Amino acid sequence: MPDGSNPRASRRQAVTALIPAREPPAGDSPRLARRKSETRVRLLDAAFAQIAKKGMDGVTISEITDAADVGFGSFYNHFDSKEGIFTALVEWLFEEFANTLDRLASGLSDPAEVIAVSIRHTLLRACREPVWGQLLIREGLSMRALSRGLGQRLLRDTARGISEQRFVVADELTCVISVIGTVLAGVAVELNSSASSKRMVRMRKTLRSKEEKLAEGTAAIVLQAFGLKRAEAEKIARRPLPTPLQSQQYF
Repeated sequence: MPDGSNPRASRRQAVTALIPAREPPAGDSPRLARRKSETRVRLLDAAFAQIAKKGMDGVTISEITDAADVGFGSFYNHFDSKEGIFTALVEWLFEEFANTLDRLASGLSDPAEVIAVSIRHTLLRACREPVWGQLLIREGLSMRALSRGLGQRLLRDTARGISEQRFVVADELTCVISVIGTVLAGVAVELNSSASSKRMVRMRKTLRSKEEKLAEGTAAIVLQAFGLKRAEAEKIARRPLPTPLQSQQYF
């Protein structure tokens, strides 16, 4: 866990941990490669912080570079556009989260429970960390949604359920796309509802219960789409979750 006493330092440590190892460009000394990596981390850290304050549409490249204390021109040594840095941010966030879900579900033998656990954790995380939830919606609506991260895991787990005759679906890809749409709709409704609540702090326990019910209900709907009967789907969706995800501050 990052050290909560210094949130900005914690975010940078987490960003560094998420960045895949890369071979330094030919001719770069280890010192120069390290400086480039540190600059990239500062830009990603600043981008996430600015998104949290202003939303994705309201953030400018100059605001990101100012917050990162990086020259405006240096931004383009790492990313070709604002869209480029958002894409990098999303890729690392959801690849890491998908790996976490794999670890949580590693002891489960029932493909239906694997799907339910993944959907419930995804909904709970999105509801409790609104910026993460907004990025999830952005990623889920992108052309790459099925080629990496959570989408790739969903395809894999669906194929496993079909091969083990646990799931019965007419068309695998159509079903997976429908599942993604169901999850994103649930996240969008909950984020909008939470944002409009003026009594959020006082209603914390109520909201938490509401989030858990939303996660369970969405998981049950998805399992029914995979061919399970309603009673069984609801029973699986209400099972105790594996070790809860720790509250982490990634950026």
